[in-house]
Amino acid sequence: MKSSKKVVHADKKQERLNPQWIVGFTDGEGCFTVGIIKNTTTKTGWQVFPEFVISQGEKSKNVLLQIQEFFSCGIVKINRRNDTHREHMYRYCVRSIKELNDNIIPFFEKYPMHTSKQNDFILFKKVVQIMYTDSKRDEHFVKRVSKIISLMNTKKKRRI
Repeated sequence: MKSSKKVVHADKKQERLNPQWIVGFTDGEGCFTVGIIKNTTTKTGWQVFPEFVISQGEKSKNVLLQIQEFFSCGIVKINRRNDTHREHMYRYCVRSIKELNDNIIPFFEKYPMHTSKQNDFILFKKVVQIMYTDSKRDEHFVKRVSKIISLMNTKKKRRI
């Protein structure tokens, strides 16, 4: 019996991730965050970097690679653990303003999340849009972004 190319093509389609599955997975395992760190090489002395992250243990690294392929951007990197855990963690991370603006944000606008992470996403989107459209990085910019992110991931403490 001959193997059909159509069957192989159908199998490939089934392997692709469903957008609603990605939404649910992000609701459970993802994070939209914006960091502000001291950086003396910048005009204001502060660096702002938004990132979209999904973390998984080493056994589930493959799903992060599939998500990376789905979005066609970002990196998967190891976060080595030297504590009592038995496996290292892996992170799918997108930090590029362009990739966040062009790939990640449009996806989550089309497929909104169902948990409080949706609120974090809306604030995250504001920061990315400011950074994408406004090249002026002065103290006003840092204060404006800081005010927005103070409302995100409210369990985190921030100082600036």
